[in-house]
Amino acid sequence: MNTGAPTAGGIRLGLRANLAQFILLVAVNALVGGMLGQERITLPLLAGTVFGLSAYTSALTYILAFGATKAVTNFFAGTLSDRSGRKPVLVAGWLIALPIPAMLAWGPSWAWIVAANVLLGVSQGLTWSTTIIMKIDLAGPDRRGLAMGLNEAAGYVAVAVTAMATGQLAQSFGLRPAPFLLGAAYAALGLGLSTLAVRETRDHARSEAAAHPAPDGSTPGEPGVPSTARIAWRTSVSDRSMSAASQAGMVNNLNDALAWGVFPIVFAAGGMSVAQVGVLGALYPMVWGLGQTLTGWWSDHVGRKRLITTGMMLQAAAIAAVAAGHGFVPWAAAQVLLGVGTALAYPTLLAVIGDVAHPVWRARAVGVYRLWRDGGFAVGALLAGLIADLYGLSAAIWTVAALTAASGAMVALRMRETLTRMTRT
Repeated sequence: MNTGAPTAGGIRLGLRANLAQFILLVAVNALVGGMLGQERITLPLLAGTVFGLSAYTSALTYILAFGATKAVTNFFAGTLSDRSGRKPVLVAGWLIALPIPAMLAWGPSWAWIVAANVLLGVSQGLTWSTTIIMKIDLAGPDRRGLAMGLNEAAGYVAVAVTAMATGQLAQSFGLRPAPFLLGAAYAALGLGLSTLAVRETRDHARSEAAAHPAPDGSTPGEPGVPSTARIAWRTSVSDRSMSAASQAGMVNNLNDALAWGVFPIVFAAGGMSVAQVGVLGALYPMVWGLGQTLTGWWSDHVGRKRLITTGMMLQAAAIAAVAAGHGFVPWAAAQVLLGVGTALAYPTLLAVIGDVAHPVWRARAVGVYRLWRDGGFAVGALLAGLIADLYGLSAAIWTVAALTAASGAMVALRMRETLTRMTRT
């Protein structure tokens, strides 16, 4: 399919044909990532120093709240964007984000922090899911991996830059409120751009769908469109490639929950200053984010499966290195390796879903995948917290390393190569 040529209705697919809107959506997703980055360093330290939480399970409740609400919202974001359009869902996500920085900066109790992360989960589920769907809509099938790489790169580079900036602000001005003023600016700018400049992309998906055979599994009275329940079953269980991607996505964000909630505590206990913790915390998402600009494109040329499998194994090795190492340099090397592994897997997993799912029901399949993937935040927070309370932080880290290696093995055994030109050769 020549995605630069007009399709039904005169709509053009492809990055070059939609470059201005694509770049705008990259910028919007950077702001989405910044909203997450504002608390990557500060909240793990706030839990003990400001609110006096000593149990790891209690201290990680904010990640549990964030992950659970984001996972559920991801699922509904795909359905809502199919029914109401992408742009209204994006704008709604930014409206929900507006009070979050103030709640984090001045909330008088830990319950306020948890409540802010419930809102953050809903907001991120709506905004990040929608920017993914919109970029897939615009890019067409030929550059889907590159589109996902650029999307995720923008988000996670912003996470890293904001984490580093908030670490410096916390070092100079304290853990509250200064670090969260960045988040207030991000929310205002994101809402403004999404309302005034972003254009609807649902018709691009419909145009692409017109060039595809009708999907299987349609429901009575809705020709060619499978039910949401059937899409969920196929993405989660029955399709070998999408189900393998779903479990690997969950383990990826289980890792991220560990890096977010546990690693800063380990680094601080190891004698690192708040600024050093900020640098260490930023290295992993920075390498992850920048690396995705290459790995997404690379997966369009060499295939998805080998990059995902390699990435999962590198993540397992990096997490083990954090548990085994001590000091700024060994931990920095482990964070870089974790970033490389995640960059190989993260956008490529999304590209797998885009490869397999028909354009008619692709947004809902992305929502189901992201339900599983971001459920990893909740599972990771609960698992790491319980193991750390029972057996110590080191045991929690080693457990996650073993789970990550097992997930990579499952991808190797279950996933088929989904890049069309790879499967034809």
